[in-house]
Amino acid sequence: MISSYKRPQDFTRTDSIQWDSSWPELVGDDERHYLFSYLEDRFGIPEDIFEDYLMFKRKQSWMIFKNVPHIRLASQLKLSKLGMRVFHRVSAFIKPTTRMIQQFGHKSTKARLGINERHLLKLLDGESIPADLDLDDGYVILDLGDRWILGLGLLINGRVQSQLPRKEIRAIMVKESSSHIPDKQS
Repeated sequence: MISSYKRPQDFTRTDSIQWDSSWPELVGDDERHYLFSYLEDRFGIPEDIFEDYLMFKRKQSWMIFKNVPHIRLASQLKLSKLGMRVFHRVSAFIKPTTRMIQQFGHKSTKARLGINERHLLKLLDGESIPADLDLDDGYVILDLGDRWILGLGLLINGRVQSQLPRKEIRAIMVKESSSHIPDKQS
């Protein structure tokens, strides 16, 4: 399925592996290119950074898994979950997951919006924030300065709505703010 590798000695060809029936479907080159070229076109995340990963599909979700030399041995295992979910279908659209954007978003060169904590709180409260971006409507990567890639926002008519998981972001903020509180024993 995956035709070329930069370091053939480090990877196992996957086209001849007999996968256990519990494994999701291995994605073909065309579908893989379609998904990763979207990341490159929209966000500037280079498609080639995913060369070392296998991509699988189950129902309306796509996952990646590092292509390692011992994948043939693992292919016979029964699975309940595999790798990191990177895309899922939302209605007629395919959306990158928060985890994928947090993991690879630092490689983005476009469709990225830096926000401050005040903007973040507005987004988490369900409000939209203005964004002066020269972009078509669609997803944008939200970052909190140089500290974090938070995830995605949805740009519509010059305003961004949160696509961030509220509970997770609030937990990160509480943890971060509590780390700045001096210890009472000091």
